[in-house]
Amino acid sequence: MATEVFNPWEVKGDIDYDKLIKEFGVSPLKELPDVFNKELGYKRKIIFAHRDIQRVLEAIKNKKKFVMMTGLMPTGKCHIGHLMIVKQMVFFQKLGAKVYIAVADLEAYNARGQSLEDSKKIAQDYILNYLAMGLDPKKCDIYFQSQRSNDAEKSNAYYRLQNLLAKHATFNEFKAVYGEITPGKMLSSLLQASDMLHPQLKEFEGSCPVIVPVGIDQDPHLRLARDISQRIKDPKFTQLSSIYTLFMPGLGGGKMSASDPNSYIAPTDTPEEVKRKINKYAFSGGQPTIEEHRKLGGNPDIDVCFSYLKMFFEEDDKKLEQIYKDYKKGLMLTGELKQYTIDKINEFLKVHQKKREEAKKIVDKFIYKA
Repeated sequence: MATEVFNPWEVKGDIDYDKLIKEFGVSPLKELPDVFNKELGYKRKIIFAHRDIQRVLEAIKNKKKFVMMTGLMPTGKCHIGHLMIVKQMVFFQKLGAKVYIAVADLEAYNARGQSLEDSKKIAQDYILNYLAMGLDPKKCDIYFQSQRSNDAEKSNAYYRLQNLLAKHATFNEFKAVYGEITPGKMLSSLLQASDMLHPQLKEFEGSCPVIVPVGIDQDPHLRLARDISQRIKDPKFTQLSSIYTLFMPGLGGGKMSASDPNSYIAPTDTPEEVKRKINKYAFSGGQPTIEEHRKLGGNPDIDVCFSYLKMFFEEDDKKLEQIYKDYKKGLMLTGELKQYTIDKINEFLKVHQKKREEAKKIVDKFIYKA
């Protein structure tokens, strides 16, 4: 049996979301305003839990200032699993949020030994995809942890906050939240806390609600930042809010891994690569033979292609429901489901890749010059 590993730096084995909800103390998402229920991630329960989302909903309702804070780990290629979070950035931006995006190049250096220069190159590809997904560059602040801002006042405030946070954390607390811990990981987690909290400093947006969209493996970072922030009296922080997204499965099942090209579809994949990856690697819920499949039906709940359609590529609820029923009854074969998924992915990527090319004209403004 494979060893289960679950922490912000590595995830292996099966993921029991119900268990994690109880263990981490997050709340299942229930009633939301109508605008949320029209968005694929919420109506299909792909975004499944939250902490303190109410204060963000109130800011949206009253047209008050709020921030969506997120980050990217530039240690592997951007894949379609990452684009699910980008969808949330665009969604909240349209609801009035200013989006802050931290490129975690110092965390990549401290926790994974990757050079800052390599992180810069990888981050450029991520940012291209973010812009291609519709992120409004006028309403976002994309920065590198190693180079917060050319504005000395802003940069000083950001790094000063990391050191202020250090005073309010204990080693035992780090051990309780993370288990195994190193000085590099401690520094990384304090800098992540600074990432999440610094939009509320007077040098940035001032006190306001901040929502952080994360995979639940990143929740330890959030818990630490929430706990420490409430011990600081000056500045006074509004408690962080968060939402939690299901992991998009890798092609072979399990969590998608940016370090394994055969586990994901990349936004730069050609139509031929998409076809090869889906046909060769996508885990199927079908039966071993056509005869058995026609007789017994398939299992869409474990089929990776169906998951991709549900989580990202099939917007039409009625069409998705029909595919689910037909596959389960054996009316739709595995090959047919795979081909439909290949067509939907390539349809999306054709448009996305054209927008990526357009985004190349402005991407340089987000990459710091050494």
